[in-house]
Amino acid sequence: MPVYTLHQTLRIPSTLEKVWDFIAAPGNLKKITPPYMGFDITTKGLPSKMYPGMIIHYKVSPVFGIQTTWVTEITQVSDLKYFVDEQRVGPYRMWHHQHFIEQIDGGVLMTDIVDYQPPLGFLGALANWLIIQRKLREIFDFRTMKVEEHFGKFNSI
Repeated sequence: MPVYTLHQTLRIPSTLEKVWDFIAAPGNLKKITPPYMGFDITTKGLPSKMYPGMIIHYKVSPVFGIQTTWVTEITQVSDLKYFVDEQRVGPYRMWHHQHFIEQIDGGVLMTDIVDYQPPLGFLGALANWLIIQRKLREIFDFRTMKVEEHFGKFNSI
């Protein structure tokens, strides 16, 4: 069963500190997730900043309105540089999401690398081709829109 990769970059006209404060706050995840996904964080008493070993429980309806439980662990954090979340329970056979930020002229470059493997072998590969990869792109495009609403659009010279 193949592992697929989604790679996205976004230039943000802000400081490392402000971008980090936004992306490292678990509560902001709902703000950047499309409403049709029915995304709800069900973990009670989450701190304002993530840390290695943090477990976060969600309810989400990724496809056809079917609600599922998703549990991720924040496995690595390097303040003002990157963090990694990995699925522990959820719709994928494997999910590994790296979030990087770095200072660039005029702002911050945010890079996401998601390696994922759908369940169900051949049927999962078919579902990826028909649905999953398009849905993931849609979710990340929505996230780009929300981050740009929050920070503004990057103006390149």
